[in-house]
Amino acid sequence: MDRLLSMELFVAVVDKGSFTAAAEAFRLSQPMVGKHIAALEARLGGKLLVRTTRRQQLTELGALYFQRCKAILADIQSAEDGLAILQQQPKGHLRVNASVVFGACRLAPLLGEFMARYPDISLQLSLEDELVDPVIGGYDALFRVGHLQDSSMVARPLQPYCFMIAASPDYLARRGVPQHPVDLADHDCLGFSNWRKGDGWEQLAHTYGASPRVGRIDCNHGQALRELALAGSGLVLLAEALLRQDIATGRLVEVLPGFLPPPKPVHLLYFPDRHQLPKLRVFVDFIVERLGAL
Repeated sequence: MDRLLSMELFVAVVDKGSFTAAAEAFRLSQPMVGKHIAALEARLGGKLLVRTTRRQQLTELGALYFQRCKAILADIQSAEDGLAILQQQPKGHLRVNASVVFGACRLAPLLGEFMARYPDISLQLSLEDELVDPVIGGYDALFRVGHLQDSSMVARPLQPYCFMIAASPDYLARRGVPQHPVDLADHDCLGFSNWRKGDGWEQLAHTYGASPRVGRIDCNHGQALRELALAGSGLVLLAEALLRQDIATGRLVEVLPGFLPPPKPVHLLYFPDRHQLPKLRVFVDFIVERLGAL
């Protein structure tokens, strides 16, 4: 006898209340259902059901075995459902959240390749520097720069978020090239108002006993600060990804490379119960492939 089928038939007999109803559900004869139950009883060494002409009743052994059979069959169904989901074609709509600079400079340039790989997936990318609630926002995945608070979400580490200090050649020709953070007292340091307390210029001040002159221009947008630096308005301390191309072309010049704030950790976050969805699974795999920690 097929033991799994016997278990299914036993559960059906109990749930449906009769051998006849179970036989009809499985398109078997009533005597065949009886043979399966008898085979289980022989294997277990005891009666599972007591039958009279009017009703059937579980024995103590039968009641315990019924609960175990229900749990085992539910686990099997769950495993089969999970495999079916994993075998589906990745498709659907993804909602992703990231900080402005990371999203624009590190994430957005990769999305064309991802969308080409998976033409049945659409994606909405929301960029904001304020922390959002992933449940309220309905996000499938979030990118976070900085140290994480305790969370029920899975956190996949990515390449760290590195910084640069730069200024235009014109600015440096007029004001000189700083050689040490203490020299920042004689320079215009463009303020990024989204820095958390103790980060950015404040971190250099604390680490090296410097007094950067910050505040003449203050802005909450990295791209705008980059434009200000290109226009010769002062020194800027921003993500390497935002400044790298300008430095490579000579539009900006890197300064103080040995005195930078330490890189910040970056993580890709998602809820563990959603990773089985093909659209999210392939997105996570793609990001880890392209931006995973070295």
